[in-house]
Amino acid sequence: MAIHPTAIVDPKARIASDVEIGAYSIVGPNVSIDSGTWIGPHVVIEGHTSIGKNNRVFQFCSLGAAPQDKKYAGEPTRLEIGDNNTIREFCTFNVGTAQDVGVTRLGNDNWVMAYVHMAHDCQVGNHTIFANNATLAGHVHVGDWVILGGFTSVHQFTVIGDHAMTAFSSAVAQDVPPFVMAAGNRAKPAGINAEGLKRRGFSPEAIRAVKNAYKAIYRQGLSYEDARARIEDEATRVPELAPFTRFFALSERGIIR
Repeated sequence: MAIHPTAIVDPKARIASDVEIGAYSIVGPNVSIDSGTWIGPHVVIEGHTSIGKNNRVFQFCSLGAAPQDKKYAGEPTRLEIGDNNTIREFCTFNVGTAQDVGVTRLGNDNWVMAYVHMAHDCQVGNHTIFANNATLAGHVHVGDWVILGGFTSVHQFTVIGDHAMTAFSSAVAQDVPPFVMAAGNRAKPAGINAEGLKRRGFSPEAIRAVKNAYKAIYRQGLSYEDARARIEDEATRVPELAPFTRFFALSERGIIR
């Protein structure tokens, strides 16, 4: 374990033997940090926070602080961070609230750039990219492989499906279906990220199925219920459409239009 002599680490914290903690960082008593993780200087990690393996947390981050929610009354809610994440400067991740599942989660292999805010009870999947100043209000669900452009703002209780993407300064006030690119204030659909899907190994047939799903939702004049039924039926034959089934089960705010 390499802990800088100016760091303050509570003796009750559970720190793996090879964790590095930089100068002037503070680690509270209810924190656990797993092997291979590097914590930079001037980082504050508090609350009931667990951090997995091989993460890199850069200077001036605040992880596990109380949520910015007036209803919060000090309940022992949690922040859980998975493995292999990069969390750049000045990020703020809060613990959950008793009014939701009580835990804020960041999955594995995420690339989180500077000044990102992840509010209470957010659930973020794997392999995402959050560009600078992306902001999630409380209770937001973000799927796998999502890309949020810089200064994207996401309204509370919003769901963003797998492989979705937002443009710079998007204001997302309703749910974004999987694979959909969203842009604007308020964010509107702007096609699918076909090039990104190619890079992730999607076959031409799978990409065609995704395009057809997009058309069913936005281009063919179907009601939302009819488009959903058509896509869920197609997903029984095309596994790549499974993210739509998961999205439909979570979506409650209505989708971007």
